[in-house]
Amino acid sequence: MSKQPGGSAAAQSDQPVPAVDGTAAATEQSARAADTTATIDQPARADGTTATATNQPAGDTGATSQPARADTDAGDPPGANADDTGPGGPALAPGAAVFALLALGWLAAMLWSTREAISSAAAGITAISLSAFALPGVISAALVAGAAFALLGVDLLARRGSDRVTLRFVAAVATGLLVGLAAAFAINLTYADNATTNVIAGTTAAAAIIGGALAGARTAPVVGAVVAATLGTLIFVVAFSRARDPLFDLFGAGDTQESLVNAAKWVSRTESLLAGLLAGLLAFGYLTWARRRALRRDPAAPALRWPGYLLAGAGPGLLLLLAEVIIRVGGRSLLDLAGALSEADAVAQTTLGTSRVDNGIWVLFVGALTAVIAFGRTLGPGHADDEPEPVEAEPGR
Repeated sequence: MSKQPGGSAAAQSDQPVPAVDGTAAATEQSARAADTTATIDQPARADGTTATATNQPAGDTGATSQPARADTDAGDPPGANADDTGPGGPALAPGAAVFALLALGWLAAMLWSTREAISSAAAGITAISLSAFALPGVISAALVAGAAFALLGVDLLARRGSDRVTLRFVAAVATGLLVGLAAAFAINLTYADNATTNVIAGTTAAAAIIGGALAGARTAPVVGAVVAATLGTLIFVVAFSRARDPLFDLFGAGDTQESLVNAAKWVSRTESLLAGLLAGLLAFGYLTWARRRALRRDPAAPALRWPGYLLAGAGPGLLLLLAEVIIRVGGRSLLDLAGALSEADAVAQTTLGTSRVDNGIWVLFVGALTAVIAFGRTLGPGHADDEPEPVEAEPGR
């Protein structure tokens, strides 16, 4: 309505506003001031404008963030995580198939070399003695092969989502049984048909079954580290035989019996020390590799603590001692038969048995200590992760 000079409307507009209307105007002015303050507190956008709370409906923040996450998952190529069990799944042992094939190849090499040594010897006394000497290498190889193949079997079960304890243990034992039966069949098929062949076949099958049972543990990365470290240690011991003659001369082996015994003792200790160092380093390296794979699969995966590294480093020594127990129980008749051939054979069997036990103990302690020290060097200060991050003061506050 326009104001007319002297009109009634002009007269009414010039009248003072009632008290009720003044209160409403003050309330409206306070609301506008509050909107202005809220607008100023909002962060500025990149185009220079400010985002107010009224420009976005309630709940938009959660609605926009969730589709973005779904788009990210949908953008992954098909089958990118086909080998993973997803976040929170059971721990896997990387490279299980590769180590199973390597362990099988090592077992085949030990069986072939033993067969060649027995076949090249004359039947009777020499063949029995060589069978007793070759038995430890075959048993240790069968123990590792059974554990490696059983680890592969339980790893495949875990990838399919079946990680029950009973099923895992049954599958591990069954896999070790298959490896043991295959090795025993190969021995009976290719070796000469005599009493020593049956002892080697039966003890080899038992070692493979026991190795498979050990792989039924739920800590698959630790079992994989033990298998990898033990396999590397066995290969190193065979390769080290080429350096024994130079080391005998280095440690003062002469024409006397005492000098030969002392030199042999130092050569054996050197071999055990190096084998233990290698076992600990291989175990630590495998667990580090497994940890990186686990973090790529699940960034929130818990880290393995130091007892796991201790057990992985000591694992090769424990397997060597377990192989010695299997040899003395399952191959008792063969060892007694070889020791009864002559006094020299009896002394040789006793000396070799003691040397194998000492070697297993050295590898156990040196490997465990090496793995724990290597793990400890990767740890930072304990208080660094617990300190809260400093909060920077916002300008104008």
